[in-house]
Amino acid sequence: MATYSADYLKRLLTAVERFEEAFGRWMETQEESDHVQSRGLFPMVWPKDGQDQSAIRMLELDVAEAAGAAARAVTVTGASMRVAGLGVVDPIENWSLMSAPRAIFTPQEVRTTAARVRGRLSTMISEAEAAAESAAPGFAPSELHAVIWTAAAAHWTTHQYRVAVREASEALTVHWKKALGRNDVDDTVFWQQTLSAGEPESGKPKLAWPGDPTDKTNRSMRGGLEPLAKALNNLATGLNLTVRNVTTHTRDELTEQEGMERLAAYSYFARLLDQCEIRRAEEPEGT
Repeated sequence: MATYSADYLKRLLTAVERFEEAFGRWMETQEESDHVQSRGLFPMVWPKDGQDQSAIRMLELDVAEAAGAAARAVTVTGASMRVAGLGVVDPIENWSLMSAPRAIFTPQEVRTTAARVRGRLSTMISEAEAAAESAAPGFAPSELHAVIWTAAAAHWTTHQYRVAVREASEALTVHWKKALGRNDVDDTVFWQQTLSAGEPESGKPKLAWPGDPTDKTNRSMRGGLEPLAKALNNLATGLNLTVRNVTTHTRDELTEQEGMERLAAYSYFARLLDQCEIRRAEEPEGT
């Protein structure tokens, strides 16, 4: 089962509370129905007479933003609803469906889901804090580098560890391709060019470890900055060959432990890249 830190769970709890506040403000502008009154044919909510439509739209945007942040909490706590003919549905993420004909859940069911999520999060926070006090240092995937965990989270929480690792590896490459404007090359070539030694060429910026290689105060025990820069290139190649390619081209599932180790490797690589400088070739004037 996935393990979450108390800090991460508290952030989710705050997001749910923000959703409840925004949802409550919006509901003050709405008439409310239920399954008995609507009989499955009509919306569960509609604007009250005399309401300012522009104000309602602004409130709806607030609810939508808050729901986007709070929806992850429903997945983490397993508080989704099962609806006949549709399967598992998240009332928080799909709150806007109440305004449509044949609405599948009521405002009260949205409130109940949010309350249930809060209750489960409170319990999980207490358990996480107790475990942190009594257990050996743990590993919280949610504390990995943001690019890595954001890409992996949805698959990790459903125990698809191989897919989570694959998506994380792809996301890091996409992140840096976008940052450097390098959508013109394949992934392996991108890393080879971006982390290779030498000066950047036009249209081919490089990531370089910061510092002056001739500055002895920055030298490591094995010869200074150049070996570390070369090691970054080797690390990118090694991760692509041993992790990305394997999770992309095979269907062999990973255990949770195996997945954590691979995500951690990519997280460390991502943090090293964040410390690098982006170096671009000087373009001739007038180009």
